[in-house]
Amino acid sequence: MKGVLLVNLGSPESPTPKDVKPYLDEFLMDKYVIDVPYLLRAFLVRGIILRKRPENAAEAYSKIWTKEGSPLVVISKNVHKKVQNKVNVPVALAMRYGTMTIQKGMQELKDKGVTEILLLPMYPQYAMASTKTIIVLAEELRKKHFPEMKIKVINSFYNKKDYIQNLADSIKNHLEGFDYDHLLFSYHGIPERHIRKTDITKSHCKMNKTCCVTASPAHEFCYRHQCHETTRQVVELLGIPKEKYSQTYQSRLAGDKWLDPYTDVEINKMPSKGIKNLAVVTPAFVADCLETLEEIGMRAHEEFVENGGENFKAIPCLNEDEAWMDTIANWINDWSNNN
Repeated sequence: MKGVLLVNLGSPESPTPKDVKPYLDEFLMDKYVIDVPYLLRAFLVRGIILRKRPENAAEAYSKIWTKEGSPLVVISKNVHKKVQNKVNVPVALAMRYGTMTIQKGMQELKDKGVTEILLLPMYPQYAMASTKTIIVLAEELRKKHFPEMKIKVINSFYNKKDYIQNLADSIKNHLEGFDYDHLLFSYHGIPERHIRKTDITKSHCKMNKTCCVTASPAHEFCYRHQCHETTRQVVELLGIPKEKYSQTYQSRLAGDKWLDPYTDVEINKMPSKGIKNLAVVTPAFVADCLETLEEIGMRAHEEFVENGGENFKAIPCLNEDEAWMDTIANWINDWSNNN
């Protein structure tokens, strides 16, 4: 019997330092997130970062928290229900970090008689700190607890035509009535070394202007290429001229060289360049979360206005968009019917 496991990032149980701290510890101690030797990672995370970050993060979470709980979890649960209603195989929901564990999701499917899982990390673009860590953990759990199960993985969907159409339509709908000067595609940042580590050719990635547009097997796992390709296909579909859009990366940590240009730096410079009406879309996410609602929707908005901007629009993620729900259901039905 076949079944599906949808997996997203996760969330603290509450927007308090007490609950944020263990969540951040689990997240930041993941060797695919901070990819340094264990002792150094433990020193950085537990000796430095977790001394102040839980309080700051809790304050940020408290600004976006709803009566139902974490927006990411609430949206993901609604997506799960809607997709389940559109398919004929069992669908479970899990989070990489927090209490809604992947093991619980796999157990739920096993209890329903599932022996073959379609694993769908809810990230359009592949990255070791998002997609890979989900895939690796799921396989470890399969070997240890569910040896009779088989897992089929959707590594990424950044260039699937139906996803691109959904994203383009959503952007178009949310821009209706907003006379924007510029559309910014802001993707979650990652360290440049992560790009090099996922280069299966071990030679293609040069981190320059040409490697991401030069065909290579490396692109199957190249986050940078996949971000550029998502942007390219969307603006082509919407007919947005080159001078009216750009691409940046947000949410960087101090210390390492991360993908650039940086979202906050670029947004703060835009008003001085004559960009007074700015729209921002965040296509590295399919569900709104801390990085989209607080970092972009609140902080970036406030800084844009402080620097002379006038109108700012944070375009929501696909969330529970009905066409997006149909797309996920179609992927599941195609897999369940044809394999």
